[in-house]
Amino acid sequence: MSAGLVIVQILNGLQLGVLLFLIAAGLTLVFGVMDFINLAHGAQYMLGAYLAVAFFALTDSFLMALVLALAAALAFGLALEFLVFRHLYGRDHLDHVIGILLFINHGVKLIWGAAPLSLPMPDLLSGSVRLMDGLLYPVWRLVVIASGLATAAFLYLLVVHTRTGMLVRAGASNARMVSALGVDIRRLFMIVFGFGAMLAGFAGIMVAPILSVDPGMGDTVLILAFVVIVIGGIGSIRGAFVAALLIGLVDTLGRSFSVDILRLIMGPSSARTVGPALASMSIYLLMAVVLYVRPTGLFPAKAR
Repeated sequence: MSAGLVIVQILNGLQLGVLLFLIAAGLTLVFGVMDFINLAHGAQYMLGAYLAVAFFALTDSFLMALVLALAAALAFGLALEFLVFRHLYGRDHLDHVIGILLFINHGVKLIWGAAPLSLPMPDLLSGSVRLMDGLLYPVWRLVVIASGLATAAFLYLLVVHTRTGMLVRAGASNARMVSALGVDIRRLFMIVFGFGAMLAGFAGIMVAPILSVDPGMGDTVLILAFVVIVIGGIGSIRGAFVAALLIGLVDTLGRSFSVDILRLIMGPSSARTVGPALASMSIYLLMAVVLYVRPTGLFPAKAR
């Protein structure tokens, strides 16, 4: 277990963490403000990646593809909220489990096919940087980390220091009271939903040059995003940020070093058997511990 490998895996964990935050931030706001379980959120992440691939093919420019894909992800989220999801508000959570996720996945297969696609990264950001002697790290992964941290800072300023953010925080605490005070709660819901869809799409765009773009890419991250908001606290941006980084680091470091750590207390054969199984459960064990200590999550929205 070399120091260079530890540094690389910490950076990989931070990258996973910021991507989970981009997805979970919108999901926790939708869940916290609207009390709505948006199972299509993973599909919005997937759609962002597909839209970036499509717009890059049209413009041959990563920057234009990024801007157009973000705008399209926002428009798609607003359309989903207006045409489908607003008719489900106030109903039982089981009613939210609808076929929209399957519909989007099938639509993607019809338009782009089932074969994996890829998005070329910008030439200026396709190289590597030297962290120490013999240790190089891809520039694009550092860009992903920086973009996620910058987005987190922007969300903090937006939620804490603007009137819209004040309404979002109030809605997460008591949506009925906010509506009774004369706020157009429908409009607030639409803004939150559309912004959350755009954040999920942004995460898909940023990961597309690293991973293959395929119809099932949103399923796993949706589960992880729900774990993030449970650990962080429903409706809390700060909680989503802290929990996402924790999960990213625990998952990445656990999968990389669990066998080496277990070799200190058991035989090599047993460590190779137990290590991967324990690593795959690590984030769920973390969730169980957090919920035992703080059942409402690390930083729950007030009045929840």
